[in-house]
Amino acid sequence: MPAYHSAYNEDTDSRVIGSMSLLPFRSKIRGPAGTPVDPNAMDIIDESIDLFRANSLFRNFEIKGPADRTLIYLILFISDCLTKIASSRSPLLLPEATKQLSTLAVDSFALPGDAGFPLNALYAAPRDRSEADALRGYLTQARQELVGRLIERVYNSGGGGAGVGQTPSKWWLAFTKRRFMGKSLS
Repeated sequence: MPAYHSAYNEDTDSRVIGSMSLLPFRSKIRGPAGTPVDPNAMDIIDESIDLFRANSLFRNFEIKGPADRTLIYLILFISDCLTKIASSRSPLLLPEATKQLSTLAVDSFALPGDAGFPLNALYAAPRDRSEADALRGYLTQARQELVGRLIERVYNSGGGGAGVGQTPSKWWLAFTKRRFMGKSLS
């Protein structure tokens, strides 16, 4: 059974930096990401959250385009977020998880080409400083938006979407033991 790939691999309109597509997504956070043509359609953030659990089961992933590289990065960030939630003796409650993950989203992080980036073999480095700054801004905005949407999913009480619970779902935290491609961003 093959892994699931991004539906945006055929998108030729988005900018590519460091072999990653800078795809538009709906966001409440200011940043360089464009707004999608159809605001009701699934964007790369929704796609990465939806494909996370299925793709976490795979150790190998064939990259079919620049959108897959963006998807890989976001899936690895989701894995880091879930590890952060489950890292304490008892999983973090909603307010503390929101605070911890919001801090994680804006903390400094390595870009492709940096010594600390775990996937340098799969990603090209940005050509110059301006591209690196643009990629960092895009990924920071994507990480912040992803944290907001992930918290809604992980802390959903399961009552038919009726609200947000105070404790994380055990069905999401079960994936902290799995490493997509055997990698981690941290």
